[in-house]
Formats: sequence, structure tokens, C-alpha cells
Amino acid sequence: MKGISYYFYAAAAICGLAGMAWGIQMSASGDHLMAPAHAHLNLLGWVSLAIFGTFYQLVPKAAEGILPKIHLGLAVVGIVVIVPGIAQALNQTGETLAKLGSLLTILSMLVFTYTVLFRGRA
Repeated sequence: MKGISYYFYAAAAICGLAGMAWGIQMSASGDHLMAPAHAHLNLLGWVSLAIFGTFYQLVPKAAEGILPKIHLGLAVVGIVVIVPGIAQALNQTGETLAKLGSLLTILSMLVFTYTVLFRGRA
């Protein structure tokens, strides 16, 4: 594996590992308050990033240019912002990060949707 696919998979693996460790910590402590943030880390981080990486590996032409790099940046920064933002919202200490992370995450998905629709047949 090379190129953008590798970076999506590397980020996915890090998110998956962090999500699993967090899940174990919640289980061991019996405190599941952060379960929604944990779920977003696993689904947006591990699952979505791996799906994006798989797509770019299967459609190498779609991985060319600046757009996949923008996609990677939006996706990773979105996760880095939304997960602590959800944790803050759950602790009732603010929702700004959750909102910003949500915006970045949906922009990432818009870039991916465009890429699939217009570059996916390459």
C-alpha cells in the first residue's frame, strides 16, 4: 500500500487502537458516560477512514492530485475536533468543538462523495 491510502489506513489504525483502549477503560471503570464520543472515534476514525483508504487503493486515479489530500486533512482534523467536542458536550462544558468537528466531518464526506461520483469511474 502506498500514497494516500496508506495515510488513511495509518490514521484508521491509530483511531481503532485508541477507541479500543478507551472502551476497555470505560468497561473497567464502569463509567460509560463517554460512550457516544467513543462510538464516534470508532465509526468516524476506524471505520470511515479505512473505507476511504480502501476506495483510494481500489481507484488509484481518484487518489491523484490535491483533492485526496484535502479529504485526508478534513477527515483527520474533523475526528480530532469532534471527539473531544462530544466529550465536552456530554460533560456540559460547551458544544463549540462538537459543532466545528461536525462541520469538518461533513465537509470531508462531501469531498468523498464528489470524488466517488466524479472520479470513481477512473
